[in-house]
Amino acid sequence: MEDYPLIEDHGLIGDLQTAALVTTDATIDWFCCPRFDSPSVFGSLLDRRKGGHFTVRPVADTYTTKQLYHPDTAVLVTRFMTEAGAGEVVDFMPVTGTTATDRHRLVRLLRCVRGGMTFEGEIAPRFDYGRKPHELHISEHGALFTSEDLDLAVHSVREPQDERLMSILPGDNDDLRFSLSLRAGEQRGLVMESAPDGPPHEVRPEEFERLFHETVRFWRSWLGQSTYSGRWREAVERSAVTLKLMTYAPTGALVAAPTAGLPEQLGGERNWDYRFTWIRDASFSVYALLGLGFKEEASAFINWLHDRVKQEAGQDNGSGPLNIMYRVDGSADLVEETLGHWEGYRGSAPVRIGNGAATQLQLDIYGEALDSIYFAHEHGMHLDHGGWKALHTLLDWLVDHWDQPGEGLWETRGGRKDFTYGRVMSWVAFDRALRIAYDDGRPAAGGRWVDARDEIYAQVYDRGWDPGKQAFVQHYGDDVLDSSLLRMPTVGFITPDDPMWKSSLDAMERELVSDSLVYRYNPEASPDGLRGSEGTFSLCTFMYVDALARAGRTDMARLVLEKMLTYANHLGLYSEEIDLTGRQLGNFPQAFTHLALIDAAITLDAMLQDTGRAGP
Repeated sequence: MEDYPLIEDHGLIGDLQTAALVTTDATIDWFCCPRFDSPSVFGSLLDRRKGGHFTVRPVADTYTTKQLYHPDTAVLVTRFMTEAGAGEVVDFMPVTGTTATDRHRLVRLLRCVRGGMTFEGEIAPRFDYGRKPHELHISEHGALFTSEDLDLAVHSVREPQDERLMSILPGDNDDLRFSLSLRAGEQRGLVMESAPDGPPHEVRPEEFERLFHETVRFWRSWLGQSTYSGRWREAVERSAVTLKLMTYAPTGALVAAPTAGLPEQLGGERNWDYRFTWIRDASFSVYALLGLGFKEEASAFINWLHDRVKQEAGQDNGSGPLNIMYRVDGSADLVEETLGHWEGYRGSAPVRIGNGAATQLQLDIYGEALDSIYFAHEHGMHLDHGGWKALHTLLDWLVDHWDQPGEGLWETRGGRKDFTYGRVMSWVAFDRALRIAYDDGRPAAGGRWVDARDEIYAQVYDRGWDPGKQAFVQHYGDDVLDSSLLRMPTVGFITPDDPMWKSSLDAMERELVSDSLVYRYNPEASPDGLRGSEGTFSLCTFMYVDALARAGRTDMARLVLEKMLTYANHLGLYSEEIDLTGRQLGNFPQAFTHLALIDAAITLDAMLQDTGRAGP
């Protein structure tokens, strides 16, 4: 299994409707088309033999590689160095706009910058997760892959009168092989296009350059809207670009990750599909995006959330009126199935697509939805009358259902329990709804909502507190700690200087923190219905930074943040988790982690400013 790249040995490119992962040796081993949640075209990340890939490499006995982003963009540069010369592969996807389309372009520029270099490569698509066959048709100007549901054209980049430096040949299994010899200063390339409107054709170099410069301008112009000028600007801005790459522009929905099936433990069964939009992400994303000045993106996500509230209000499928997640278009068909023909990343089977947790009862989502709606409300994004009526209906449902067991934030599959975090966020839901009603003079079931809010508050302090641990615990009737409760002061349930909170933070530090990295919880102490263990959860580490900063422990918060930044990959990207060796685990990159990084940096900057430590 050593022929699989490390999870962190990837960069991400995309066009705001789908995305691709590119390894440090310029192999595209994950690409779904035409949307993030569509079946894969290249999937060798999850099965090296059957998944499909798009490779480019120098013809040399030995070479070294370096990878970077073109500054302030999502244009990825992979550099190859051999004894004979140095070359580059420049990868990007021209941004498609806000209208959903099946047409997407993946551009690969091959350039020699010193000496000479011969590139060779292979395009081996495996449509529908490798379940549907395809045919290859080679023409004078490129090639066409045809399948039942999707066609891919490969266009060559050259002037008609130019010397034909690239050779294109059929390979095994209707795959395509190519080779290209270049001298210093020469460049050629390929453009792979889905759902093309015509046959393969030659792309003029000037058109190629135009696409490159337009893409660079788009990303620099977008990033230029950021208002962040704090100490961790490079990490924060890379996180912002990464989040933008994972946003589905036609609806404003943010996917949790562009990948599926990457394991939380190598060889284990904790392998989930994250190519969907979680209601929970709304709270984090709205805070982070507005905190950086990206009002348009925050507004788009809030509108997506408003649509879900209106769509689902008054319904109850057994897990409440809201699902915990949806597809990027707002549909709720997330039936989980297993790709039994794939071996999984380094043998980590099963590979799952869809997500069976979609209909779990997770009461915290109502608090997260209301918290984000209220925060947007404070920034001038108000609910219309229909939105308020739908929200009213949700809150009326929550009045009758908040006091029941659920599956919890972490989507455990070990049965429903009285999770403390779910109660805290239910309190948030009523608190924020009451504030909106008061601010806007909206009609509200004020007495019922106030009674529910106050009853939850008393219950959490009575049943969610463990006197022996001197800490708030994961669920009632047990003494297991849970790092989700790091958000209690963030949402205002408890003040950060309250003695009960300080002792809870100390208890978490003793039991859940390992050299600054934070576990979600201990699955051995609190069985979650799944076999195996997991690494530290990167989201929780950044939440820990936020909690430390709010508690006034700014020196410790800064140390934990600086340590955590060293666990990013070479491009500043994070997956879900980090194992004991420092390697990344789980779906990559993970939006939750990058959102929490932004929140932690903003909070810590503010706290350091308040203490008079304004310098870098």
